[in-house]
Amino acid sequence: MRFLGAAFLFLALSASALTKPMHFKDCGSGVGVIMGVNVNPCSTQPCQLHKGQSYSVNVTFTSSTQSQSSKAAVHGIVMGVAILFPIPEPDGFKSGISCPTEKDKTYSYLNKLPVKSEYPSVKPVVEWELKDDNDQCLFCWQIPVQIES
Repeated sequence: MRFLGAAFLFLALSASALTKPMHFKDCGSGVGVIMGVNVNPCSTQPCQLHKGQSYSVNVTFTSSTQSQSSKAAVHGIVMGVAILFPIPEPDGFKSGISCPTEKDKTYSYLNKLPVKSEYPSVKPVVEWELKDDNDQCLFCWQIPVQIES
């Protein structure tokens, strides 16, 4: 039984080691510093997002402020127009971040990006932001994606 547990742990760690951080653009992380962004599964950029699938998002960041709340918003930007992409849980404190955020502490934010079947096949830029209780960005990042059937 111990062997199975050790084998599972090894496989899980190996898979996470193979996940490469995304190249992203910081779009205004005013009160935080992004250490890394991972979208899984996504091995190339622009990231190929398939309709009807859901993608895990992990953002490691350091807060430079204390906050009692945090709220995420995700947009797809097509031809300069931002279109809201609903996410299952906009509350950052229900997405891996402990409440309250503390200054100079590093956090791992975890959420899902569902790609709905009704989305058009386009190449938007995904913009993901997490704001604190003063409406300042703990993080804001952008990556190019391609939505396809």
